[in-house]
Amino acid sequence: MTFSLPSFKTLAALVSVLLLPSLCPSTALGAIIRAPQVSPELSEKILGMEREQENIYETYFDRELAEVSQSPADIAVTLAELEQETGQRAAVLWVKPQAEFLHLVLITPGEEPIVRDLPDVSPTTIVSAAQLFRREVMDPFSRRYLTIGERLHQWLIEPFEAEFLKPRGIDSLLVCLWSGLRGLPLGAIYDGEQFLIEKYSVTTIPAFNLIDHQYTDPSQRRNILAMGASEFQDQAPLPAVPLELGNISKTFQQERSFLNQDFTVANLEQQLRQADRDYSPFNVVHLATHASFQPGTPANSYIQFWDRRLHLNEIADIPWNRPLDLLVLSACETAVGNNEAEMGFAGLALNAGVKSALASLWSVSDAGTLVLMSEFYQQLQSSPTKAEALRQAQLRLLRKESQVQSDRLILSRGEISVPSSLNLTGQTEFSHPFFWAGFTLISSPW
Repeated sequence: MTFSLPSFKTLAALVSVLLLPSLCPSTALGAIIRAPQVSPELSEKILGMEREQENIYETYFDRELAEVSQSPADIAVTLAELEQETGQRAAVLWVKPQAEFLHLVLITPGEEPIVRDLPDVSPTTIVSAAQLFRREVMDPFSRRYLTIGERLHQWLIEPFEAEFLKPRGIDSLLVCLWSGLRGLPLGAIYDGEQFLIEKYSVTTIPAFNLIDHQYTDPSQRRNILAMGASEFQDQAPLPAVPLELGNISKTFQQERSFLNQDFTVANLEQQLRQADRDYSPFNVVHLATHASFQPGTPANSYIQFWDRRLHLNEIADIPWNRPLDLLVLSACETAVGNNEAEMGFAGLALNAGVKSALASLWSVSDAGTLVLMSEFYQQLQSSPTKAEALRQAQLRLLRKESQVQSDRLILSRGEISVPSSLNLTGQTEFSHPFFWAGFTLISSPW
């Protein structure tokens, strides 16, 4: 998978600009988009950050990835094109700790980059705050995350919000993070009144040039492969998985899913190959099982199947249907504060060669996962982007709109009966960010 050349639409837009230099930038439907003027020095610095990220991931996964080719001006045009297709106005934010300051770069649709350097925020300061914030968010009884979340908002969002994000109508953020920050639960960052997901959909990207920029219409997300396990030999059971898979199958009006003994690596490969032979490739693959991102090489991280562990270094060998729009892991855990573990998590979609991945930074309760995943797939059918579908699902948990009531799941499109054997009554609402902030969309939000 490579995205080394600008899209046809990008080239057409740039040619049109050369022919019609008097036109003003516009993102109205069908309008010509002008590439902003970016100084060669700034353009090269931003391209240098993109190449640095490319090299980091290529070294970790020990293979070549997409070549960095889109300049900052190209990125601004691509964002404007995607706004025309999606109705969502996205911005890219790079967050790079430097030796003595925090380096931030923002690009919005059709506009030149904005740079902010915060001299009082050292790498130690922000990485320590990010790790403490994550630990506090992971405690469902803590509210100390609010104070730390405000500090992170002051550093990452406030330098741009009043002057650029709000006036330009930005509603989606693609955030590229450096070492020590890739495990940050961005959606839970707090401004004193609102969480970040109350203002923006949020996606973590390895680099803008390393993600697929093509838009997938919600109507194309119809063919899903749902697999998982509720029982394990040496790990905690996931008793809600049968209902989770059943809800997904009903949402997409599919006949079956694969559970426990049928959840094998060989069966996954067989189903993917058969779908290709039938000219009906899967758009989404959902794996409801334990997954672990650990320190060290990719071989140390894995997805647990019924018969064995599929290690992260093996994931690229799976014959994922191309292009696979979304890979979902609904019960993950990433080693706290470890850069290599965070690298594996942040590079999941990249290494699998899929457009996007949805996974969790920590192990969430069985009931919380069931509610969020059931809501996410309902939202996925109508939301303009995958990032917005996740945001809407998270908001419903935050606002106590999606929850458990006695023997029922309360979701946006009705109620679902819960077998009494699941005994989900211990936790009925999931408004604390522990339950929703760990779920992270990785790579393309579109």
